[in-house]
Amino acid sequence: MNVLTIQNLSKSFGKQRIIDNLNLSVPEGSVFGFIGKNGAGKTTTMKMVLGLLQPDNGEIHVCNEPVGFGQTRTNQYIGYLPDVPEFYNYMTPIQYLKLCGEVIALSKAEISKRSEELLSLVGLYDVTKQIGGFSRGMKQRLGIAQALLTQPKLLICDEPTSALDPVGRKEILDILYKISGTTTVLFSTHILSDVERICNHAAFLNEGKIAVTGTLAEIKALHGHESLLLEFSADKDLQIFKKQKSVEPLLIYSEENNRELILHSRNMENVQKTLLRILAETGICPIKIELMEPSLESLFLEVVK
Repeated sequence: MNVLTIQNLSKSFGKQRIIDNLNLSVPEGSVFGFIGKNGAGKTTTMKMVLGLLQPDNGEIHVCNEPVGFGQTRTNQYIGYLPDVPEFYNYMTPIQYLKLCGEVIALSKAEISKRSEELLSLVGLYDVTKQIGGFSRGMKQRLGIAQALLTQPKLLICDEPTSALDPVGRKEILDILYKISGTTTVLFSTHILSDVERICNHAAFLNEGKIAVTGTLAEIKALHGHESLLLEFSADKDLQIFKKQKSVEPLLIYSEENNRELILHSRNMENVQKTLLRILAETGICPIKIELMEPSLESLFLEVVK
């Protein structure tokens, strides 16, 4: 089952087409990375999913129910963390979650139980100082607790780690990974290492359309160049290797850094056979031979060029 389905979605502002016939499905139980450059339309898409922005064309379904502009019925299934969450700075975390629970008409017992669980989850259970004194990372963690208060089927996070230091990023990613067993997570980002760390599904947004989507394994298998790293003990060995006639075709798509040579190819089996034959003929012994998986960074750069 798909928690979120987007079909033929389009949105323009004036003459500028931001979202162009976009199609996207987010499977239940996934941690889904929505990847795109700054300004690619990720936030615009999320606002349409939340019913805050009217599409020009297309349909959006959350838990098989249609999303309507200005209507909040489908938002009962969604928790949302904006890129810059706002709070009442004079409150403490427990006071703020109590207020949010009262607004959505939870019972006192449920508010107490959920607040304790969620503040423990995000590492703020023993924090009694006012929110105004929080760091950016602490505010993001409180924002996640607030978004999970209703036990949503889908948690949407808009650039949750973009302005955080490495420690803050790790804390947020650890929390998102931890809740993935009970809540589907969709988060937009341009930080590809975050996606590789916790996501099992992803989609690349480029020029208003989904250029690539699937599991991370599928994306890497279907859309990436395989790469092979060779490291030589001496520069002369590298130069001898490069001068071999059968190596020349392999150097067309290659990178060189000091005594390292990275060969890229979609037919890595042929590269490996050629490599082993040349090494045997020349007697060169590299100190390292490593078959490298394609990175999301290389795939993304391939998609957006």
